[in-house]
Amino acid sequence: MIQRIVLFTHGIETLWFFSLQMGKALAKLGYEIFYFDQCHSYDSLSRLMDFSQPKVTAAVSFNFDGCSGEDYMVDVHGINFFEAREIPFINIVVDHPFYYHWFLPFLPADYTQISIDREHERYLQRFFPDLKRGPFLPLAGTTLWEEGRLPGWEERPIDLIFTGNYTPPERFEKDITRINDEYTAFYHGIIDDFIAHPHLDMTQGIIRHLWEGVEDISEEGIRDIMPNMVMIDLYVRNYFRGEIVRTLADAGLAVTCLGSGWDSLKCRHPENIRKSGLVDSAACLRELSRAKISLNVMPWFKDGAHDRVFNSMLNGAVCFTDWSRYLKEELEDGKDVMFYELDAREELPDRVRSLLGHREAWEAVQDRAWRTAGERHTWADRAERLHKEILCNIG
Repeated sequence: MIQRIVLFTHGIETLWFFSLQMGKALAKLGYEIFYFDQCHSYDSLSRLMDFSQPKVTAAVSFNFDGCSGEDYMVDVHGINFFEAREIPFINIVVDHPFYYHWFLPFLPADYTQISIDREHERYLQRFFPDLKRGPFLPLAGTTLWEEGRLPGWEERPIDLIFTGNYTPPERFEKDITRINDEYTAFYHGIIDDFIAHPHLDMTQGIIRHLWEGVEDISEEGIRDIMPNMVMIDLYVRNYFRGEIVRTLADAGLAVTCLGSGWDSLKCRHPENIRKSGLVDSAACLRELSRAKISLNVMPWFKDGAHDRVFNSMLNGAVCFTDWSRYLKEELEDGKDVMFYELDAREELPDRVRSLLGHREAWEAVQDRAWRTAGERHTWADRAERLHKEILCNIG
C-alpha cells in the first residue's frame, strides 16, 4: 500500500508550484511527502534513497521531472532510479504530448501518464496505445483565501488583469521557414487554418493538413512528424494572446499584464497595457486578489482547462475566457465564468465594460465562481482523485 510520495521542486517555477500544492493536499490525505530538490540533485538523491521504500513509495511528477534522462537519476546501466527501486512513477503532463516524444526512452518500467486535456488523451491512445494512462485530470486552482473574507469590489484597484507571458509570433518564423518555400507555405497554411477556425483541436488540425499535403504519409509517419509541429502550437497561442490583449487595450481599457514579453506587443494604444514583468505563481495569486476581472486565453486546450481559470475564480476575479468542451461541461456562462469567442473578439471590450459598470452582477458571478471552484476545482480535489483512482490501486 502506498504511504509515501516523491514530488519534484526547483525546476520550472509553475511545475514546482503545482508540486507543492499537490503535496500539501496529499499530506492531508495521510501521505508522507518527500520533495526532491532539482537544484541540489545529488544531496537530494542521497536523502531520496533513504526515503524510498519499495511497495510503499510512489513518485508524482509534472512534465517528466525525474524521468527525462537526468544523469543523476540513471545508473551506469541506463536504469532509472525509480525503476531500480520498483517505485511506480505517475507523470502529469501539462502540455500537448507532442512536446515530449523524445523523453519516451527514459521512462521507468512502472510508468503512468496523466493528461490534463482529453484531446491529449486521445493523442496518446492513437499514437502510443501501449503507454499506460491514468485518468483525465485537469489542472486545478489555488486560493489565498481558505480562511477569511474574499476581497470585495472596493478592495480591487485593478479592473482587468492577464497573468502570463507573451512571445511575438514572428519569433517562430525562423523555425517555420527553416527548410524551403514549400514547407513555409505548408506550415503557414496550418496556422491560417487555426486562426480561421479557433475551435479546432491541435491534433485534428495538423493531421488533416498532413493527410492532404504529404504524399503517401503513414500513421507512423504522422506520429514521427508531430514533434516538428510544436512551433505551430506556440505561434497560434501567442497570436491569440496578443490579439485579445490588443483588442482590449486599443478599445481604451487598461490591461495589467503580469509576465514577460508585453513590451513587444504592437498596438495603437500601448499606454493602456500596464506591464509588471516576470512574476512567480504566488505573486499572480496576490494580484488576482486585487483584480475585478481576470482575462484568460486558453493555451489551445480545447477539451481541458487551464489553472488560470480556476485561480481567478478562487481568488475572486471574475474570469473572461475562451471556452473548451470541458469548461462548458463544468461551468455555466454568465454565472460561473464569462465565455467569449476568439473569432468574435471585437465584442469583448463592450462585454468587459458592461460587467465593470454593474457591480451587483459582478458580485453575483464572483460569489458563485468562488463556490463552484472551491467545491470541484482545487488541488485537494485532484489529489483525492489521484488517491482513489491510482494510488489506492497500486500493489
